[in-house]
Amino acid sequence: MALSNAWETQDGEGYIVSTKGAPEAIADLCHLSAEEKESLAGQINVMAGEGLGFWVWPRHILIDRNFPTSQHDFDFYLVGLIGMADPVRETVPCAIKECYNAGIRVVMITGDYPATACNIAKQIGLKNPDNVITGPELEKLSPEKLAERIRTVNIFSRVVPEQKLLLVEALKANGEVVAMTGDGVNDAPALKSAHIGIAMGERGTDRSKRVIRPCAFKG
Repeated sequence: MALSNAWETQDGEGYIVSTKGAPEAIADLCHLSAEEKESLAGQINVMAGEGLGFWVWPRHILIDRNFPTSQHDFDFYLVGLIGMADPVRETVPCAIKECYNAGIRVVMITGDYPATACNIAKQIGLKNPDNVITGPELEKLSPEKLAERIRTVNIFSRVVPEQKLLLVEALKANGEVVAMTGDGVNDAPALKSAHIGIAMGERGTDRSKRVIRPCAFKG
């Protein structure tokens, strides 16, 4: 999914349009060829393997007042990737270890790419860090198969908000007592469904470090 916004120029003669969204959605909006999409995916995998989160950065465009009927009809073109490093707090690995010592299983549910999630999981000491289920894979699993897989998989990546609730319900159906943490409005259904819902307030994380890598595609 991608979301586009338009801002009227100071002279009132047109609009500047910008968009944001998942890499595959931006690639589609930029009308990338199969080869360009493959190149983009390769660069994303490299950055994700370094534990970076990222944005795909399409160029802002200027248009007149004749808006197309679909954002797909805008003439966007890709500029590059913006990688963001959000360092793991020093206390997290110890907290994970304490949970394990107390008999508490820890599960990561994230919208990040699998490689990013696995890298972070290894840093914090999460068990089975290379075993991942993605959101698109979740959509294809039957309730019975999900109940089986969720017993051993601790990382769920590229997950959309409604799938967080699905995972909480699946864990409960397996007889687990579930505590869920979350810091966004989209987490509310899963927090409410969990036996213990923990709404996070100000987190005070380190300021993200951004790495910009150009992509030579269009323009």
